[in-house]
Amino acid sequence: MSYAYIGAPTVFNGTLPNGGDSTTTNLNQWYQSGDQAYIIICSCMVLVMIPGIGFLYSGLARRKSALSMIWGCMGSFSITTIQWYFWGYSLAFSSTGTSGFIGNLAHIGLRNTLGEPSPGSPLIPELLYAFYQMQFCATTGAIVTGAIAERGRLIPMMVFIFCWATLVYCPIAYWVWNVNGWAFKFGVLDYAGGGPVEICSGVSALAYSMMLGKRQQKMMLNFRPHNVSLVTLGTIILWFGWLGFNGGSAFGANLRAVMACWNSCLTAMMASITWVLLDYRLARKWSMVGWCSGCISGLVAATPASGFIPPWASIILGVVVGIVSNFSTKIKFWIRIDDSMDNLAEHGIAGMVGLIFNGLFAADYIIGLDGVSTGLINGGWINHNWKQLYIQVAYVVACTAYSFVVSAAIAGVINLIPGLNLRASEEAEMLGMDDDQLGEFAYDYVEVRRDYLAWTPETQEAQTIVGIDARENRAPGDPLRMRQISSRTVGHMDGEITPVNRVQHVGDEVQQEKLGVENAKMR
Repeated sequence: MSYAYIGAPTVFNGTLPNGGDSTTTNLNQWYQSGDQAYIIICSCMVLVMIPGIGFLYSGLARRKSALSMIWGCMGSFSITTIQWYFWGYSLAFSSTGTSGFIGNLAHIGLRNTLGEPSPGSPLIPELLYAFYQMQFCATTGAIVTGAIAERGRLIPMMVFIFCWATLVYCPIAYWVWNVNGWAFKFGVLDYAGGGPVEICSGVSALAYSMMLGKRQQKMMLNFRPHNVSLVTLGTIILWFGWLGFNGGSAFGANLRAVMACWNSCLTAMMASITWVLLDYRLARKWSMVGWCSGCISGLVAATPASGFIPPWASIILGVVVGIVSNFSTKIKFWIRIDDSMDNLAEHGIAGMVGLIFNGLFAADYIIGLDGVSTGLINGGWINHNWKQLYIQVAYVVACTAYSFVVSAAIAGVINLIPGLNLRASEEAEMLGMDDDQLGEFAYDYVEVRRDYLAWTPETQEAQTIVGIDARENRAPGDPLRMRQISSRTVGHMDGEITPVNRVQHVGDEVQQEKLGVENAKMR
């Protein structure tokens, strides 16, 4: 049942540090079951974003590194879940940590985290809030793993994610979402994570890419995403999860949550249309990858803004971020950093745009739709709050500088530790990260191709096809030697322009492989 007054449904009167004793008291009495159910569902929706990111990255990479991108996202989820349980939540949201920069360990291992109203809203208990925020940290970490595409080792990245979650994500989340954080006190408006999630992930991925180095340039010839259907699937899963990401940040089943969902969809669709039109002017083709890129950049921009700005401003935001993010994909060429998944353009820059829009278009009547914040938070320029713009800009600069410097430092230190080199060897890069790091593959036909080419007859034609000395490939011999030879063959035929590829390249890699094997048979 709803209620007519401003604030929580029932005034909290718990006396224990964790919000009450569940052996003697019903700790649910201060909350509506509908709000709790909604945030639990939103938490599950945000969780689904993590494999969505994996599918997106997998489709954008070559097929020989497709599975490693999914593994990286899911592996980072494991790491951040453990980190968040032990001390991540406490460092980000402890109410007794008053440094202004990072929290204390009062809630280590979810200690004193139960039925008390959450730091984010009195509408839900702290235990639920901690679970919901864990999905935010995990999603941000999954975005960062895009930096390792096709040349980074997985275990050093997992070590990085653990350190990064502690030293980069938690402090920035504390700044803006903890009542003791300097950005919160400064008056920054960041609804669902333009700083902690978007700028942090985009800029941190850029820093890691810089420390990792560029992919081999000969591998970049004729490069294209290996599976656009997988890119589209990942984008749609992300879109679904983002409605829990932005809608759930109202922390209750209320009108502000509905408005956030509306704004998210409006911004995403206007950005996708804008991106596709910009790509069409160059290629005279309608790009599916362009649509997905625009959609994601729009959802990113809506993350800090969807709970603050009116729908008409979301339409403007979609057009602006579509243009800005599209042209920002060129930045990686100017600064000579191989940002392989365009994390800076689609996450970092898009998050900055959304935050700046809050300074201009945040409206107090949108903020008050949750029934709790009514009259408590000023809007931006449309409410004549002129200083809000420079507050937002200062916050953007602080998040950007801190994320880049600390992330680069963490990656640099890890790279110096024996056995934790960030980058795979040149041979492993040619072989593919799936084989080198996992020993498993996204597609079964890769194994069929490898087994066949391991027995290529000793002919001059075979040497031309596979690009190796056929004398190395005569007889069964050592299984490891055969595996190395066949793996090298994969490296030559997967993404490289060999004589066979140059003739047969038609954009369909599966057909390309079949034709290559058939030519080998005929010769």
